[in-house]
Amino acid sequence: MIATLVTLMTVGCGAADQPASLSGRVLRVVDGDTIVVQGVGTVRYIGIDTPELHHPRKPVERFAARAAALNRRMVAGRAVRLVTDVEERDAHGRLLAYVYAGDVMVNARLVELGAAEQFPYPPNTLHRAEFARLERAAIRARRGQWGSAEGGPPWGTVSPAG
Repeated sequence: MIATLVTLMTVGCGAADQPASLSGRVLRVVDGDTIVVQGVGTVRYIGIDTPELHHPRKPVERFAARAAALNRRMVAGRAVRLVTDVEERDAHGRLLAYVYAGDVMVNARLVELGAAEQFPYPPNTLHRAEFARLERAAIRARRGQWGSAEGGPPWGTVSPAG
């Protein structure tokens, strides 16, 4: 009896330490790092940041529309798996998640393509080293927002049509 109780307590503790995993179909791509998932609501990608497309106080940033388009191509209408880290929600109530389309972690792929920068935000830093490595490689290869056609580092803005 005591052994069973200890086993149940240990299993329960282990489960609480594991990240939560949800899934659903992507209903809408808001921008490069935010989506709306059926049955889940708004999801903000953990560990990355893409140029701002819909910020209430900032103009549209350079490469924002391209980052959103890349995200849309990877997830729009698809079933995705959502894996949380330490914190499940941000101050805006959005689910914070690593987003998987099939076997591809979309967060990492966006960094690899140069569409996103790494954005470690403690305590949600499970993939921090991977994102940093992918960002360095994208910068070296001048991919996406790091390319010469984009004018170098991801600073500056474009007109809303851009």
